[in-house]
Amino acid sequence: MKLRQIILSILTFVVLIPIFLSLFISFQEPQVQSDLQLYQTDIILQGSELDLEKFEIPIPRNTLLGKDSYEIAEKQYQKVQTEFTQNLERLKQKYTSETLTVERDKKIKKQERLLNQIILKKGIIQAANHQTAKAIKTWEMINPKISQTQNTLADALQTAWSQPTQLSEDKINLLDLKLLGWFRYQTLKQIYQARSNNAELATLESQEQILASKAITKLLIVSLIPFICGSIGIILLLFVLIQQLIKKDESLLSINQNKGWEVPWKFEITWQVLIVGFFLVSQILSQLFLPLILQGIGLNMAETNLRFKAIYVLISYVSMAIAGLSVLYLSIKNFLPLPQDWFKFNINFKNFLWGLGGYFVAVPLVVLVSLVNQQLWQGQGGSNPLLSLALESQDSLVLLIFFFTASLAAPFYEELMFRGFLLPALTRYVPLWGAIGISALIFAVAHLSLSEVLPLFTLGIVLGIVYTRSRNLFSSMLLHGLWNGGTLLSLFILGSSAN
Repeated sequence: MKLRQIILSILTFVVLIPIFLSLFISFQEPQVQSDLQLYQTDIILQGSELDLEKFEIPIPRNTLLGKDSYEIAEKQYQKVQTEFTQNLERLKQKYTSETLTVERDKKIKKQERLLNQIILKKGIIQAANHQTAKAIKTWEMINPKISQTQNTLADALQTAWSQPTQLSEDKINLLDLKLLGWFRYQTLKQIYQARSNNAELATLESQEQILASKAITKLLIVSLIPFICGSIGIILLLFVLIQQLIKKDESLLSINQNKGWEVPWKFEITWQVLIVGFFLVSQILSQLFLPLILQGIGLNMAETNLRFKAIYVLISYVSMAIAGLSVLYLSIKNFLPLPQDWFKFNINFKNFLWGLGGYFVAVPLVVLVSLVNQQLWQGQGGSNPLLSLALESQDSLVLLIFFFTASLAAPFYEELMFRGFLLPALTRYVPLWGAIGISALIFAVAHLSLSEVLPLFTLGIVLGIVYTRSRNLFSSMLLHGLWNGGTLLSLFILGSSAN
C-alpha cells in the first residue's frame, strides 16, 4: 500500500467516527417535522375563523381547512405530545450516567417547557370545542416545576373557562401577552363574552378576521403551491415513464443513460477530494476552527441572536466551500485540461427545463418517501439545524442570508462536489446508475441526520438523473436551489403563524 493510501485510510477512519457519532446522536433528537405540523395546524385553526363567503374565497371550506378543524388539531397536538413525551424519556435515559449535569438539565428542561406549551395549546383547542372538563384535565398535566409562568397560564386558563368573571386583570393581561394567534383570540373571546365586554369583543373579532384572511393566504401558499407542483410532477413522471416504454432508446430518460465520463485519474484522487476536501475540511471548520474563534472573542453561540447565527452559518458554509474547492482544484490540476463534459455549466432554455422539470418530479417522490420516513422514525432522527433557525426567524435580513446560503451557496458547492466531481469520477468503476446511487447516498449521509437520509437520497437520485441526462451543472443547481428555496419559504410562512 502506498503512503498516500495509508494516510487516506487513517483520515477516512478519523472522518467516519464523528460522522457515525453525529448520525447516532441525531437518532435521539426530535425532527423539525413535528414543529412544522403544529405550525400548519395553528394556521388552519386561525383560518377556520374566517367568514369565507364574506371574503369571497372560491375554495370549499372543507377542502382548505378540513371537515372538523378542531378535532384534527386536537389529534395532531396529541400525536406531537406523545412524540415529545417519548423523546423526553429517551433524553433522560441518555443522560442517566452523564457527568455534564448542566448540559443535561438544560436540554431536558427545554424539552419539558416545549411539552408544557403543547399541553397548554391542546387544552385551549379542547375548550374552544366545548370540552371544558377535558381541557381542565389537560391543563392539570402541566409540570409546575418547569416554568412558573406556564403554571400561572394553566391556572388562568382553567379560571377563564370555569369562572371567567373571577379572573383578575393581571391574569387577563398575562394571557393577552403570552398567548399568540388563534389561542389568544379564543381565550380573550371566552373572557369578553362572559363579562359582556362587547366593545373589546368587537375589536378582537375584527382583528381575528384580518389574521384569519392572512392565514388562508398562507395555507394557499404552503398547501396549494406544493400540490400544484406535485401534480405537475406526477404528470411529468408518468410521461417520461410511458415515453421510456414506447420510445425506449429515443426517450428522454435514455439520453446519455449508458454514457460515462472519461476519468483521467485513479481512485485515490476521488477518495482524497471526498474525504479531505469535503468531510475533513467541514469537520475542522465547524467543530474546531470557527468555534475556537468564537471562544477567542468571548462569544457563546447559544446566547447569540438569529442575525449572528445566520451570518455564522453563511461564513462557515462559504469557508467550507472555498476550502473544499481548493482541495478539489489542487487534486486535479495536474490533469487539466479535463476531457469533455467535465464541470459543464451553460445557462440556456433546455437546461432550465431540465432543472425545473426535475424539481416538479422531485416534489411527489420526496413527499411520498417523507411520509413513509415519518412512520419509520416516529418523530426521531434529528433535522438540519438550519431548518429550525429558519422556522424561528421573522427577520427579513436573516431570511435573505438563509436564502443566499441555502439556495445559492449550498447548491453551487454541493452540486460541484457530488454531481460535478464525485458522480462522474465513479463512472470509471461502476455503471452510470451505480454512480448516481452512490453519490446520492453519500450526499444524503453528509447532512448528518438519520431522518433525512431517505428523503435526501431520493432527491439525490433525481439530481443525479437530471445532471447525467442534461450533462450540465446549471440544471442540477437550479433544481437544488428551487428545492432549498421552496423549503425555506414554507418554513418562513409557517413560522410567521406564531405571530
